[in-house]
Amino acid sequence: MSETPNPHIPDADTMTGGMRPIRQAVIAIGSNLGERLNNVQGAVAALADTPEVTVVSVSSVYETTPVGAPEGSRDFLNAAVLIDTTLTVHTLLDRCLAIEDAFGRERGEKNAPRTLDVDLIVVGDRVAHDERLTLPHPRAHERAFVLIPWLELDLEGEIPGHGYVVDLAQGIDTSGVTRREDLEILV
Repeated sequence: MSETPNPHIPDADTMTGGMRPIRQAVIAIGSNLGERLNNVQGAVAALADTPEVTVVSVSSVYETTPVGAPEGSRDFLNAAVLIDTTLTVHTLLDRCLAIEDAFGRERGEKNAPRTLDVDLIVVGDRVAHDERLTLPHPRAHERAFVLIPWLELDLEGEIPGHGYVVDLAQGIDTSGVTRREDLEILV
């Protein structure tokens, strides 16, 4: 028996008995405040501990130059996580926000340094735009710190409405993204 749920088989909701599809999602994690590696590792562990979420794979750790951040901001450590889930997109978003909060994420100035970012990039081929969530993530197709770690996990990854990750990564500047061979995320 595989540890990874089959994405073609609906999963029964244990509370209602209703059926929900298993979807694959990509989550980008980053930190540039505090113990960056511990923050990223903690986020991955929290995702792995989430009911109805199976961590399929985790990318290498990448050190990246901040994009649009205030002068003097520290470099980020980033990773991508591929998961299978039966959670609704809003429940998954709530979990990502709760993980950020648990690591002291403070919201304020846009692109300000942060202890933790846990961003939903794609959830299956779902497209959403409401007051709480935009899927796919609105700038993922432009961000090397998202595309390069994701490409490591899934050569056939696709951002609905924008194209394949492999093609998108070839069209952007990746000079600020460095794979950290000396760092590792454990699952």
